[in-house]
Amino acid sequence: MVGWPDSAVLIRWETALLPVYPSLTHALAEALVDVLWFIEGSEDEQMDPDEAVKVLEGVAHLVGRLSDVQQGELIGLLGTMAEAESDPARREFLEGFPEGFGLVGDAV
Repeated sequence: MVGWPDSAVLIRWETALLPVYPSLTHALAEALVDVLWFIEGSEDEQMDPDEAVKVLEGVAHLVGRLSDVQQGELIGLLGTMAEAESDPARREFLEGFPEGFGLVGDAV
């Protein structure tokens, strides 16, 4: 059986493939945006539209219950993420997130 040679250098996943985040909050915001970006871009055949709306509304409800300080932190993170984003469509999604999910504007 052929195996890895003793001198093989293995790439560590956490340093080679995954970005490093300055905080857990930033990492979780990135994960949340990834999921919502996927849902937002899903075709009806990929995800039931009614279920997609339920998820999106659930997230809007959750972020709406954050304290003002937490909402401000999330808005700041989204702005930082948008500035660093190279995909124009995703950048637009990030820039529109605060208003679209009720963090700013006329949300009650």
